[in-house]
Amino acid sequence: MQEQILQDLWKVAQGKWESGVLPSAESLARARASLPTTLPATGTSLEAVQRHILDDIVPAFNGGSISPNYYGFITGGTTPAALFADNVVSAYDQNVQVHIPNHSIVTDVEFRALGLLADLFRLDRSVWHNGTFTTGATGSNILGLACGREYVLRKAAEKKGVQVNSVGEFGLFEVLHALGLSGIQVLSTLPHSSLVKAAGVLGIGRANVRNVCRADNPLHFDLEQLEKELARTDKVSIVAVSSGEVNTGRFATTKEHLLQIRQLCDKYGAWLHADGAFGIFARILDDDPEFATVRQGSEGIDLVDSITGDGHKLLNVPYDCGFFFCRHPDLAVNVFQNANAAYLTAGPSDGPVIPSPLNIGMENSRRFRALPVYASLLSYGKDGYKDMLQRQIRLARGIYDWIYDHPEYTPLPVTSSKSDLLDQTFMSVLFRATDDNLNRELSKKINDTSRMFVSGTSWDGAPATRIAISNWRVDVERDLKLVTGVLAEVARQ
Repeated sequence: MQEQILQDLWKVAQGKWESGVLPSAESLARARASLPTTLPATGTSLEAVQRHILDDIVPAFNGGSISPNYYGFITGGTTPAALFADNVVSAYDQNVQVHIPNHSIVTDVEFRALGLLADLFRLDRSVWHNGTFTTGATGSNILGLACGREYVLRKAAEKKGVQVNSVGEFGLFEVLHALGLSGIQVLSTLPHSSLVKAAGVLGIGRANVRNVCRADNPLHFDLEQLEKELARTDKVSIVAVSSGEVNTGRFATTKEHLLQIRQLCDKYGAWLHADGAFGIFARILDDDPEFATVRQGSEGIDLVDSITGDGHKLLNVPYDCGFFFCRHPDLAVNVFQNANAAYLTAGPSDGPVIPSPLNIGMENSRRFRALPVYASLLSYGKDGYKDMLQRQIRLARGIYDWIYDHPEYTPLPVTSSKSDLLDQTFMSVLFRATDDNLNRELSKKINDTSRMFVSGTSWDGAPATRIAISNWRVDVERDLKLVTGVLAEVARQ
């Protein structure tokens, strides 16, 4: 049994696992029927539990990570190195909480992994080697907005000449009251739902996430409107940049735009945050003209105050994994420090100052999720990840190229020319059927083929379909043939 499990895991690691993109109805029904309705008084053998999981439950899993043709939810895969490391993490069960050099190496590895990530994204370590690993975009955006909340209220206090204490210590209401403010607002364009959720969790409020886009482009900032909002005296502001919009994969700014936004934030004491869940990966690309527009969309991100990203997307490491960078190294401690537990402080170190993760993030106890990141970065290096991303972009552009010329489909957003559409394509393909009846059922019909999976979404108030390409196993020729074959088949129905 153990040997069979190891063989199966190795097949997954090598991308040789033969399974469908979605489980069959029979597999789902069988799995649900096998689940116990009550806890038995007497346990069963380990082998019986293993057999139940492998024979009953696993066949009802989707192929989100192990299939190159699962294009929903921007779900990356798991590289062989990351899968190996994740199994080591489970076997040794290290809790990454306090940096005590003679206790375990895990905090050192996590710190080094964060530095390697900064290298991958071409971020200056002297500025950006500060932050932590999280569960994903939501956790990372909570950290970004929480640090921003602390920062903007400090700036407001300095401006008013008022002495106030940390929000983390005394609470949001007390600090707002002391400053005579009605609240905090988050100014963005087409923000991801996780950013809005983070605002709700932090007491900022989902209703205070404001859209300040241009009338002719819902993703680009209206700088005049932005300055008007930043100049308000009743609220303080956090500006959140979408570095990769969830439907189109496009970018909200260029370096020039970000510089203008940075100047406005400095003028009015605002925090500038970048939600780079997958957009930050464009910084892996070099100056090749083929990818120039995509690379330009991620330029200037080093001007912001905080950056969030998802490891379980384009980094292709297992769920759950996110990361958070902050240019202000001491700010997170004011929000997340573990109060009244002297035994949880960091121990002395002869090397770099490594903060205890529990004092700069939300959890006191968490999985050693940095090891798969560390392993995968070492395994692929800068060039390996660049090659991976280039294949993903080329596949997305190939699909768009085919859709643009097909009479039954309309590529989105509507652009003036095919070349303009392809030039701006990153790793998402957004489209709809020209026939309204087909369009309402398009995502379902594609998924019913069981050959690929896509996400249903909406654009300009109407249903749309999105293909999100993020798996390390992408083969442009093979996958383009499969995708266009499915789309042609669905169009003929």
